[in-house]
Amino acid sequence: MRIVIAEDAVLLREGLASLLADQGFEVVARVDDGPGLEDAVSALDPDLAIVDVRMPPTFTDEGLRAALAVRERGKRPGILVLSQYVEERYAVDLIGGDPAGVGYLLKERVADVRQFVAAVRSVADGGTVIDSEVVAQLLGRRRKADPLDALTARELQVLAKMAEGTSNTAIAEDLVISLGAVEKHIGSIFSKLGVETSSDHHRRVLAVLTYLRNH
Repeated sequence: MRIVIAEDAVLLREGLASLLADQGFEVVARVDDGPGLEDAVSALDPDLAIVDVRMPPTFTDEGLRAALAVRERGKRPGILVLSQYVEERYAVDLIGGDPAGVGYLLKERVADVRQFVAAVRSVADGGTVIDSEVVAQLLGRRRKADPLDALTARELQVLAKMAEGTSNTAIAEDLVISLGAVEKHIGSIFSKLGVETSSDHHRRVLAVLTYLRNH
């Protein structure tokens, strides 16, 4: 397997190259910026590119942007991104299209040689490897980002009717429940969505906006 390493930190770059060579891989290029990665991939046609997210000149997302540019050319090479921290946006950008042949790992995983080598082989073979910490944070963000999950099925029905501009009386008729039950459900919706204010009309508008944003 032929590998290109794109990492600006000399010690980590050389350490990765040595580790990979010890495991029987061929490191065909070692570069320290995004343009270097793109040039190496074009010239050498490697099986895998191991890429740091943050590289010169701004140390923000140059590595990721270069990896995405390489990815746009086709599924070869596989792209294994290494990051110092869990950066959810970068993970989503990377796997947002076709995740085959893509990996995203925290740099600390390199210390577990067996796990790292398995990830290298998997991504090069067209698999997908996403760090467990990244998955946990993405799932946690998704749960937090959808306040509608806190509502019961009946409360969602009531809120949907509110979003249609239906009055409480009409909601009661449509759902075949009492007006008191509708008012109770609406009170619960306000509480669960955190739209407690002094104006019932204002709370209704905020609740409907929350529904429209997340439905």
